[in-house]
Amino acid sequence: MPADLLTIGELSARSGVAPSALRFYEKLGLIRATRTGGNQRRYERTELRRVAFIRISAQLGIPLETIKEALASLPANRTPTRADWARLSKGWRGHLDHQIALLERLRDTLSGCIGCGCLSLKSCSLANTDDRLATKGPGPVILTRP
Repeated sequence: MPADLLTIGELSARSGVAPSALRFYEKLGLIRATRTGGNQRRYERTELRRVAFIRISAQLGIPLETIKEALASLPANRTPTRADWARLSKGWRGHLDHQIALLERLRDTLSGCIGCGCLSLKSCSLANTDDRLATKGPGPVILTRP
């Protein structure tokens, strides 16, 4: 086995991602490892870039399934390049704009009603008289719907 392969501990230390998360990423097919004769994981150094791609994408709120689809769209499952990141992240702009709008609504109404329709607080009866928000769907409809 080539000496430039990384153990799970080395990949974890270099990427800042816990070994348990790396095993989870591998189970999902987001990263790949080879095995030694003793069944220990070994990662090519290029997996560092894939882990960075996964980590940044996830921090942007991109679901892991979407990240997996993005990585699978690359030729021969290669490591993402700068051009790949530019193309894929451009496609995620709508998702990010939605997340930003939601966060702004949350920030601007943080001290008011969360719009859950629960009627369990006195202030909710003012914001949601007769539970009229129930017709708009489940959850905190005031904040999560545009």
